Amino acid sequence: LRPPIPVPQTLTFLLPSSHSYRGLTLVLTFLSYTSYHLSRKPISIVKSQLHPNCSALGPNPHNDSNSSTWCSWAPFDGDNYKELFGALDNAFLVAYAIGMFISGIFGERLPLRYYLSGGMVLSGFFTSLFGLGYFWDIHVLWYFIVVQVCNGLVQTTGWPAVVACVGNWFGKGKRGLIMGIWNSHTSVGNILGSLIAGAWVSSAWGLSFVVPGIIITIVGIICFFFLVEYPEDVDCSPPLHHVITTSEKDPEAVIPNEGPLSLSSQSSVDHSNSPKEPTEEPEAISFLGALRIPGVVEFSLCLLFAKLVSYTFLYWLPLYIVNVAHFGAKEAGDLSTLFDVGGILGGIFAGLISDYTGGRATTCCVMLVVAAPMLFLYNHVGQNGIGTSIAMLIICGALVNGPYALITTAVSADLGTHESLKGNAKALSTVTAIIDGTGSVGAALGPLLAGLISPTGWNNVFYMLIAADVLACLLLARVVVKEARGWCGYMARKRGYVVT
Repeated sequence: LRPPIPVPQTLTFLLPSSHSYRGLTLVLTFLSYTSYHLSRKPISIVKSQLHPNCSALGPNPHNDSNSSTWCSWAPFDGDNYKELFGALDNAFLVAYAIGMFISGIFGERLPLRYYLSGGMVLSGFFTSLFGLGYFWDIHVLWYFIVVQVCNGLVQTTGWPAVVACVGNWFGKGKRGLIMGIWNSHTSVGNILGSLIAGAWVSSAWGLSFVVPGIIITIVGIICFFFLVEYPEDVDCSPPLHHVITTSEKDPEAVIPNEGPLSLSSQSSVDHSNSPKEPTEEPEAISFLGALRIPGVVEFSLCLLFAKLVSYTFLYWLPLYIVNVAHFGAKEAGDLSTLFDVGGILGGIFAGLISDYTGGRATTCCVMLVVAAPMLFLYNHVGQNGIGTSIAMLIICGALVNGPYALITTAVSADLGTHESLKGNAKALSTVTAIIDGTGSVGAALGPLLAGLISPTGWNNVFYMLIAADVLACLLLARVVVKEARGWCGYMARKRGYVVT
């Protein structure tokens, strides 16, 4: 029997209804992942301070022979500083990608509240350690590399845990829309991280890391005391994750479950009327077992290419705007945020449409198909005027980040509670980690490939992004076909035909 996780008694009086607990879960997980991204952002802000233009600051007050880099922070004061900054980025991204495949396995076997809170405290610790290098006057590269690797590993505790918590509380009914809105925590965290890091970057850049480290630690402690993992822990009925139909005899079948095309009129399990009896705790799913869930491999590989495109824009878009549109660095940075604004809108739109149609894969595929020509147009006409640039950035951000947001949220939760698991919800963290871990490989490859290709021309970089979009779409073809068969079967039954 699964022992109940202790929940503060005060919550029983303050939050008597399941709706209030769901709201609390959304708020706490939103704040949690906002703080994760808030603590990741400072490195991109502080880079300009680690190797600034010293000649703009006046004469060298130390009268050193090397007057061009007297204000830089060793070891980033050499001509190879770009390579060293790239090493810092890759140290985090590669560690994150590798750790994500392991993180979900631990997440299924440890209490999510402990796992998430512990990861946040450790993330705060390693984020602060990077900033303390300023106060401790550390100038060796290996210190910053090791801190980045450790931070990348412990940051993998966040995404599988928060998606699992939300998936435990919300069924498929409005999961796409709810998670589409909820997924804006990524952009909110990036914005807050930029503002907080920017407040101290010129005076004492170490505080740009220490303050976010303290914030994520405080949020982690709050989650430890108030986050409720499962509805059963507070005597609430669990959500209905899927509809039981005759198609369950074929676990490979992928059919729409919600919206006007849903099969919700057929027989289903009523959790609210069934007596709550203690049941044997199901075993956590294995890594290979999670891979065998229909759709996990397809969506994981699709996310690899979708995230490759998204993270290439994240790291290279400001430089592209500077080189092509000839804006200043600050104006280019401000303009690039519109891509994130489009991403928020795209995530909400993708969730809403996928809820209405019941076709997660089809929604992703359509957006990816449209994204390819829009990327081509942005590269050729997107810099013809400020109005055109704004419109194209928002549209491209919506089409690129919409499928990315849908796969990492609603799709991960759907597959982690797939009908083939027969009610075993102990796969949420593992499935989420596999999908996001595979996507993180693309996140590391995209900026690296862009750096290698950009010297040959920006057109080639965009051709690479378009090719990645097309591959992401093709990888979902099998799931899209199954969704189409489900729709056809539903329409046939609706018209009175017998489907065999």
